[in-house]
Order: sequence, then C-alpha cells, then structure tokens
Amino acid sequence: MADGPTIAFSPYAMPAAGVLIVFCDDALKLGAATRGLLGATAALVARAAAADRFKGKSGTTLDLVAPGNLKVARLVVIGCGKPADMTRKDFVKLGGVAMGKVPSSAAAATIVAELPNKAMTAEQATALALGARLRGYAFDRYKTKRKDDDEAPRGVKVDIGVADPARTRAAWSARGGLADAVLITRDLINEPANVLYPAEFARRTTALKRLGVAVDVLDVPAMKRLGMNALLGVGQGSAHDSRLVVMRWNGAKRDVPPLAFIGKGVCFDTGGISIKPAANMEDMKGDMAGAACVVGLMHALAARKAKVNAIGAIGLVENMPDGKAQRPGDIVTTMAGQTIEIINTDAEGRLVLADVLHYVASKYKPKFMIDLATLTGAIMVALGQQYAGLFSNDDKLAERLVKAGEATGERVWRMPLGPEYDKMIDSRFADMKNTGGRWGGAITAAQLLARFVGKTPWAHLDIAGTALGSPQTEVNKSWSSGWGVQLLDQLVEDYYER
Repeated sequence: MADGPTIAFSPYAMPAAGVLIVFCDDALKLGAATRGLLGATAALVARAAAADRFKGKSGTTLDLVAPGNLKVARLVVIGCGKPADMTRKDFVKLGGVAMGKVPSSAAAATIVAELPNKAMTAEQATALALGARLRGYAFDRYKTKRKDDDEAPRGVKVDIGVADPARTRAAWSARGGLADAVLITRDLINEPANVLYPAEFARRTTALKRLGVAVDVLDVPAMKRLGMNALLGVGQGSAHDSRLVVMRWNGAKRDVPPLAFIGKGVCFDTGGISIKPAANMEDMKGDMAGAACVVGLMHALAARKAKVNAIGAIGLVENMPDGKAQRPGDIVTTMAGQTIEIINTDAEGRLVLADVLHYVASKYKPKFMIDLATLTGAIMVALGQQYAGLFSNDDKLAERLVKAGEATGERVWRMPLGPEYDKMIDSRFADMKNTGGRWGGAITAAQLLARFVGKTPWAHLDIAGTALGSPQTEVNKSWSSGWGVQLLDQLVEDYYER
C-alpha cells in the first residue's frame, strides 16, 4: 500500500517543532485549549486574520510563518464555519485541508482537534484523521526522481491532539481500516495494466486472508464448467487468462443471508475488435475500478469486524484485439442460459457482470446485490463526475444508497429503468444484444444486467465518471479517489449491522 502520513493521538500539547494546525469558527473564535497553547500568539492570529481578510469560513486557511514566540516553524489556522452545522464528512474534509497545509519537506505536524466551543469527539477526531490519511496519499512508486515541491507529504508523523486519547485511539483502531481500504483501492486502480493483469489482481486479493476473509479464485477451466461464456468471451483475445475471485467475510451468524457486492474488473480495455480511439486509451487501466472498490470494501468490513456476512465477487478480464478475440455478430450463451448477440465488443463490462451476477444470486441467495462498474461514457454525459448513476429494482435499497452517499460525499443519482428501455436490447438472433443503440446508453446497459438478477434486490452503480480521472478535492489529489468504499461501508454500518 502507498506511503502516507502516520497518525497518532495524544493529549493537547504544544509541539517543539514542525507545523501546528488549529481551528476557528466564522467569528474567529478559538477553543479554550487552543488559546492556552498559543498564549500571546492568539492575539497575533486576530491581527493576521484582519490583514489577510480571513473570515473563518469552512475550509479556508490562514498561514503564519515563524509565529510569535512559538517554536514551531508554521502556524496554520483553518476555518470550520459554523460548528453546529458540521457533519462527519465536514470533519473528513477539514482533515484533508489540514494535511494539504503540511509541506512535503515537513517531518512532523500537530493538529489540535478542538472546535471553538468544545473538544472534538472521538468520532470527529477520527474523521479528521481519515481526511488527513486520504489527502496524504500519492501514487509515485514508479518515479525514480522526486521534486522538492511534490505535494503529498511522505512519512510525516501527524500527531492529533485530543481531549480523550484512549477513547480516540480505540475509535481509530476500529475505523482506521477504512482509510487503508480506500488507499488499497486507489493503488489497484492506479497500477499500470502490465503490472496488474487478471492473475496478479487475483493474487493481491489473497492478502485479505490475513483479516479473516476467505478468498476463492476460479480459473478458466472452472468458469467453463460453470458455463460463464459471456465473461470468458471478453477475455479470450488476451494473452492473460481471466479469473473470477469470490471473497467471503462471515461476521454474523451462519444462517444470516449475505450482502453481495460485485465488481467489473476489466484490467485493460482496448475495446477489442471494436477498438477504441488511441487518444486517452491509457486511462483504460482503470476499467477495473468497480472490482477494486469491492476489494477495498471487503478490507474495510473485515478490518472493523463488521457484524454482517458479505460476499465480494469480481470478474477479472482483459479485453484485447487478437485472432482469438470475440467478434461483432458472435452469440454467447451465459451461465444463466440466456443468449447475447455481440454488437460491439467495447460493450464488454456488462457481459462480465451478467455471469457474475447470476453466479452470486444462484449460489449465495444474498439479501441484496450491488454491482459497481465503470460501465458507460453515457453516464458521464448525463451526470458529469459529481454523481454516480444508480439503477435499482428496489426502492428501499436505492433510498439507502442515496442517504449513504449524502453522508459520505460519494453521491449517487437514481436513473430510470423500464420496459421501453428493455425492449431496446432485444435481438433478432438471440435473447438480447449487448448494446441498445445511441440513446439512453447507460440505461440500456443497466437493463441488460437486470435480466440476470432474478428477484434479488439489486442496485447497479455506474461509476465511470467518479472512479477514475476523479475530481480533485480536499481529500483526493490522486487520479483515482477510490470512490465507493466509503459509500458502501456507510450503507452497511447504517442499515445492516443493527
């Protein structure tokens, strides 16, 4: 996993060196402990704020170099706006802002986790720590030279001063695995395809065994016996054999139905015979972002010993043009027995998911299934990069995903399904075709998936806009944000562990 800041929790104390970070509200009020640490320098903060027109709005910062009589090299004051209005995601954001003010050359930083009116709770302080960990991430393992001004601090120790260190450390012990999970997801997505091909991706999932997750890897012969011809057809033009990985976390009683999460894992997508244009094709190393999210989620659930049974299933393939590759006009028979006419070999992710969805639904009888896939460019036309597309056959599941998205900032927007769209993928020669034409492309892709879930409550998340080439935010300066791990972890915690 990528390097990042080391987090520690300690009582409030003035550091002897490094960067000191404190918080104020939109009236420039500091907390009592903060004022005690700053002493006479607190008055200097007010003067500097007036000179810099700093108003304490949420996420804004005020820098003081060599401040007053303090020994630290820099004092940073971060505005938190109106503390009464703050939610958990606001504390995550502030942690990211704080980490962004730590120079790459710094060896240490101290954050005083105190609001102007009270100390931060253990939950708030760990959210702050999560934001710092996410902001401190950088994927640069293949750089042989590093610039002095590289943004992400490496190996810096971040000491977070809190009112109750023991309780906060216990909370971080239970929740810190979420930060690791997001960074694992980012690492997988950022890896180049010559390093992370299906067999290597499958091998990396076995690291979950250390946390108590059972991992089964199915090779090509095993999938042939199951009749997974849709999945196998996508990968048959590649020199790298396809894999199906099934991860199982058992944190509840044996007879409790599992929650199932399915990920599209196209480790590289050329488009196959229907080859993509050369421009930006390098981004297709991230076409396995759905699978990466599922791996990260399984890590998060196991790390905090979530009281649920969960299945994570990922179909890993590489879509390449070759003499053995699938052709437009081919017809494949899925594991479910339904047939699909291939119109465009670049509409491959839905073929992978069709077999995996049927496999999970029939074998594990889950409480619900949620699949994640960088499935269509059409969803980006509709929603841009701020929301993922949500399609579902279950209103309650969809509503819960929307609420979890608002809580974490990984937002989803529900899109329609309906018989008019479903008819668009009917084929003259097979049960269905793998594209429905130009219009409603994200919807017709979801309609194909819906034919393989049966009566199982199901949601499909089209994450093409959010998971790779991700928007740059206070907590993400990476090409991939690791989108979806926090969303699904929140969903599980809020609704399925009670």
